[in-house]
Amino acid sequence: QGDPLHWLACALYVACRRSRVPTVGSGPMEGNGVSLTRILRSARLSLIQFFSKMKKWMDMSNLPQEFRERVERLERNFEVSTVIFKKFEPIFFHVFQNPYEETCKPQRSRKQRRVPCGVRDLFNFCWTLFVYTKGNFRMIGDDLVNSYHLLLCCLDLIFANALLCPNRRDLLNPSFKGLPVEFHDPEAGAPEDPPCIIGTLCELHDGLLVEAKGIKEHYFKPYIAKLFDRKILKGDCLLDLCNFTENNKALNKEYEEYVLTVGDFDERVFLGADAEEEIGTRKFSADVPVGKTAARAPVECHLQQHFEKKRSFAPSTPLTGRRYLRDKEGAATPVASATQSVTRLQTMVAGLRNAPSEQLTAIFESCARSPLESIVSRVREVGETFCCSYTQSTEEQPGSHIDFAVNRLKLAEILYYKILETIMVQETRRLHGKDLTALLEQDVFHRSLLGCCLEIVLFAYSSPRTFPWILDVLHLRPFYFYKVIEVLIRSEEGLSRDMVKHLNSIEEQILESLAWTRNSALWDALEASENKVPTCEEVIFPSNFEASNGGSGLGHLPMMPLSPIIHPRVKEVRTDLGGSLRRDVQPLSPISVHERYSSPAAGSAKRRLFGDDSPREMQMEKNLNKGTKLTIAPASSIGAENVSVSPGQTVLTMTTTTGPGKVGQKVTIPLHGIASDLGGITLIPISIHLGQPCKVEAQAPCHPQGTQAQEVQVSAVGKPKRTGSLALFYRKVYHLASVRLRDLCLKLDVSNDLRRKIWTCFEFTLVHCADLMKDRHLDQLLLCAFYIMAKVTKEERTFQDIMKSYRNQPQANSHVYRSVLLRSVSAGVSLDKNTNPDTEVTQGGSSGQSTAENCSKSETEERGDLIKFYNAVYVGRVKSFALKYDITNQDHVVEAPPLSPFPSLRQQAVSPRRISQQHSVFVSPHKNGACLTPRTALLYRFSGSPSKSLKDINNMIKQGEHRSKKRAITIDSDTESPTKRLCQENDDVLLKRLQDVVSERANH
Repeated sequence: QGDPLHWLACALYVACRRSRVPTVGSGPMEGNGVSLTRILRSARLSLIQFFSKMKKWMDMSNLPQEFRERVERLERNFEVSTVIFKKFEPIFFHVFQNPYEETCKPQRSRKQRRVPCGVRDLFNFCWTLFVYTKGNFRMIGDDLVNSYHLLLCCLDLIFANALLCPNRRDLLNPSFKGLPVEFHDPEAGAPEDPPCIIGTLCELHDGLLVEAKGIKEHYFKPYIAKLFDRKILKGDCLLDLCNFTENNKALNKEYEEYVLTVGDFDERVFLGADAEEEIGTRKFSADVPVGKTAARAPVECHLQQHFEKKRSFAPSTPLTGRRYLRDKEGAATPVASATQSVTRLQTMVAGLRNAPSEQLTAIFESCARSPLESIVSRVREVGETFCCSYTQSTEEQPGSHIDFAVNRLKLAEILYYKILETIMVQETRRLHGKDLTALLEQDVFHRSLLGCCLEIVLFAYSSPRTFPWILDVLHLRPFYFYKVIEVLIRSEEGLSRDMVKHLNSIEEQILESLAWTRNSALWDALEASENKVPTCEEVIFPSNFEASNGGSGLGHLPMMPLSPIIHPRVKEVRTDLGGSLRRDVQPLSPISVHERYSSPAAGSAKRRLFGDDSPREMQMEKNLNKGTKLTIAPASSIGAENVSVSPGQTVLTMTTTTGPGKVGQKVTIPLHGIASDLGGITLIPISIHLGQPCKVEAQAPCHPQGTQAQEVQVSAVGKPKRTGSLALFYRKVYHLASVRLRDLCLKLDVSNDLRRKIWTCFEFTLVHCADLMKDRHLDQLLLCAFYIMAKVTKEERTFQDIMKSYRNQPQANSHVYRSVLLRSVSAGVSLDKNTNPDTEVTQGGSSGQSTAENCSKSETEERGDLIKFYNAVYVGRVKSFALKYDITNQDHVVEAPPLSPFPSLRQQAVSPRRISQQHSVFVSPHKNGACLTPRTALLYRFSGSPSKSLKDINNMIKQGEHRSKKRAITIDSDTESPTKRLCQENDDVLLKRLQDVVSERANH
């Protein structure tokens, strides 16, 4: 693809960056002294094209993750610099004269003498000073907010020198708001202390005054003093006639040395005449007038498309969680968006302190054991860990100043206590004053909540320490961390759209890959549940399934009576069906925080019941949880209980004992027995009758983290449902996968029948081939299921078409389909008896996985693209199941399992919906009347149907018009014949159909 010289440039860059050159007096120097800018100029390759090709080259060369992360940091640094430069130009024109309007004065003498610096020279000097200073502070290089404030510091320094330097006031813009009052007085001299214009610049150009002054005091001023000590800068006035030339040369020389040794690309390319070709940004040229932007529009568009594709500064809207998004804010620059995020964050915590409020303290005191001391101690411990990691330099990330760490931590602590109070108030209202001690003593809940608050603060400041950095630092396990995200979003109304989208994308990352790493807590939870992966039908509420063939989504199941008893956990596992997010009402989480983080409930029935072959001779006892005695008996043996039992039903009587010699509660449950294919009996509860009430106590297994809620099976619409921590996780996983599959099917025009078969195959892999997900990505199995079922059912879609549609999804990333784990080789790994040795996988997985979930990477991995994974691993595990749906093989059709129900789309907010908080404008669906369906429908598909179909429709309409005219002419009496009335009714039907067509087109 493309010019071979471009690929050679990518290979040369990799070789240069990975080489080490010995030096005299110091250690080996990374690189061989060839800068990226020089390579790209020689190959005539722009930076934007370089990053695009470099990603493909890294995938093809299978370069290590460390090098990939280096390129990602380089690309983000480039993007930050590009955004800053676009911001730099208008600010410079605001403070100083416009360099485009400057004219070159011809020399009147042949004698060479120094010429005072012009506005263009000043422009170049200020930008070079900025990029050199930014390069010295690596922790600022790819931080948009801090880089922008560093630029303001450079402008403030140049402004001060222009004001202090005699006869250099001509460089300043006389209309600038920050000029001193006496500036226009010709007799006034230079001020002793020049005014600081950082406050003015922050006010006029979306800056944060406190942040900018912190950068100036802690970073910029000490560094400028160091440059003077090293004689790189000299003189009392940098712009003085005898100083500027030497200062400019020394600064450029130092920066060139930095680029060759430490840096990658020369950021002075923004100033060159060939900037348009080299980088794709605006060209700094005096030949282009200020108002003439037509020629620059394609370049700006190209750069904007690159940013939108990268989604570096504004996160893309995920396919899930969109109902939580707030109103859209007005369009703004990346810098303005970043500073507004910080402003929004500071507004959320304004007037609060990083300690429990009086109300929260009162809630703590109302508990059986006050958790105040442990909570404060835990916050202090997490804060120390965060500050230590934030300020510590590593190979991947440079350390930051301790003041920045303390500031970020303080904001997170305030937010943590604020959200914790909101959650506790909601839980108190939900549980009607129930004791919250168990929840408040959950260590994983508090650490997850505080970690989530820290992630919000880091995101607001556009920190390069992106997710999952916070998981690695605080040693949080993704399987537990995701639970707090939805709770936090629902509890805090002040989150901006970008913050909500960022949190939603984090939840998706955990559900799709981070929770499936080899050492994830998910596998512990599955092992505790006897490795029984719940199906979609077991964890999603029946009303949330699509209707199938005119009936309910459960039409393939035997009809069962509706149980009058529904376990509260089944009710709470339901997500609210798009309830309106009114600002005056705090929305409640569909599953309470108490349920998400509670220990197993006492007295819960065991998850499965087994019966003998004959339902008539069921007389057996089972001891469950050391104290719960179950007796399964035929209906005739309990006639005294006055239980209404229909023929064919069985009754379950359960007695619980609270201690030796004590009588517990008796529960009688009529059961409906269904014979299975294996000869067993599945018992379905129909109703429950309670005996004498008493306090039920039963021993329950405790999870080390105390977060694994015990799973319960109860009856709901004919089939038991599973609830608890594991069920919540799989409910979200199934919902995420269904949304992505629905999007793919819409783009590829896939029938509903094929979509359900794809879904059934995907569910089969999750339930029966769970090991396929270890260290892999959810989308990998989804794409493979799509391709194999389309091939089996003869509704083939090419792999190229599938991938083309997948790449348009917001979460799509090339590593998902270019670097798939095939197998790992490890001498110390023992294969599980249920694990296919050909598909044994290890930690590492796809990029972006948390090291908190991974152990040492001593194992060697074999990786390949998705096609290789499909042929080498996937087909062998799924082929026998997929062939059961082969329509050409009658033997397999007979044994094809019923299709799994497909989750429906969650309903939108209750209509009418307000579209803006600033305006009283509401929207509601158009109320269509009942449409009469003609016996012979005429359908025309644009760009698909023959022209004859369109002619038939036109002829039908014309015939209707002729009949109408004829009636208008021939009506000569008040009485109408039945034939005329029939024709008139037909015209009404036609007119109605035309109105529907016009209305439908208007809506679309």
